[in-house]
Amino acid sequence: PDGYTLLLATSSTHSVAPQLMPKLPYDAGRDFTPIAHVADAASVLLVTPSLPAKSVAELIAVAKARPGQLNYASSGNGTIVHLTTEAFKTQAGVFMTHIPYKGTAQSIPDIVAGNVHLIFDSIPSGMPHVKSGRLRALAVTGPKRSELAPELPTVAESGLPGFSSVTWFGLFGPRGMSADTVARVHDAFVKVLATPEVVAGLAKLGAEPAAPSSPARFAAMVAEDGQRWGRLIRERKITAE
Repeated sequence: PDGYTLLLATSSTHSVAPQLMPKLPYDAGRDFTPIAHVADAASVLLVTPSLPAKSVAELIAVAKARPGQLNYASSGNGTIVHLTTEAFKTQAGVFMTHIPYKGTAQSIPDIVAGNVHLIFDSIPSGMPHVKSGRLRALAVTGPKRSELAPELPTVAESGLPGFSSVTWFGLFGPRGMSADTVARVHDAFVKVLATPEVVAGLAKLGAEPAAPSSPARFAAMVAEDGQRWGRLIRERKITAE
């Protein structure tokens, strides 16, 4: 805990995994010291061009008219892609069939062909298919429009108020770091995250720097995110198998 051993973690390891797998060899809340919220990566909602939906509202209308007939792809059970779509289904009040793949890339040919109807994909990997005309983008999942695709509305502004799903990236240290060490590392990262080089580098990865916040606020966000996904996992009886 001297500040020289750090971990760049994601919502998958610290918010989702503890809810899905109670026998993890670590305690996300006890075994780490939250330091800084580094970045967030929203997803983009992609649909097959053969689907008669050019907006989130139209997609929901089609899904309600054809319950269970629309298929959605994911990168596997319990992944953020799976959870995001289940959250969408819950808030929209629709039923769609889950088709898990080993990764989102494997699902794209089936979505282009119309065998699977939609997916929440990362913006960098999804948007090239939109620009080529192979897929149609309807919205992004962040709380605000993405600078990576500013022409797209958010899901929240498209008929599902409050909807948000992002993969967050954050910096942690081992348990027992002193407050002074946490503050020193936190302040250094906040300074670096404001530089054009880092902003540009994150954009290539589909992420945007997080707004500066305190280590305590970051810790609270991680806990809130875990509670939110935990409720969904229990309600939808989602497992990692």
